[in-house]
Amino acid sequence: MYELRTEACFDSAHFLADYHGKCENLHGHRWRMVVRIAQDTLGEEGTERDMVIDFGAFKRRVRALAGEFDHTFLVEAGTLQPATVRALESEGFVLKVLPFRTTAENLARHFFDRLSAEGLPVASVEVYETPLNGAAYRADGTVSAREGR
Repeated sequence: MYELRTEACFDSAHFLADYHGKCENLHGHRWRMVVRIAQDTLGEEGTERDMVIDFGAFKRRVRALAGEFDHTFLVEAGTLQPATVRALESEGFVLKVLPFRTTAENLARHFFDRLSAEGLPVASVEVYETPLNGAAYRADGTVSAREGR
C-alpha cells in the first residue's frame, strides 16, 4: 500500500453546547488537519506515472478545505438564537454553521467525507485542537481520540 501525507492548519473559534466544562465557553484553536491518502498501485502513465497523486494537487485540495474554515466561528446548527446569529453576522463575523457538534472527532469525519467526495483515496484524517490533543477518522470507519480535551 502506498501512502501520501500532507497537512494544513486553520484558526477558528467554537464552543461546545451542553459540555459542562471550560469548552462550553467561546474559545479558539489553531486546528491542524493531517490527511493521509493511500492506494495499492501507482499511476501508470502521464504526469502521475509512478505516483499516488501529484503532491501539488493533493496539497492544494487539503489547503483549500482548511481555507474554508480559517478565521471563522464554527457553530453547531441550533445552538445559538437566530437573533444572536444575525447580530454576529451584522457585525461582520464569519460564521460557519455546521450540522454537527464542532468536536475534533466530527471535524475529522467531515473533512474525510469532503475529500473522499472529491475523489481522493483518503485513508485517514486527523484533526488536532492543540499540539497534543487530536482525533482521527479512518477509512475503515473507526474513530480514535488522543488524550482528553
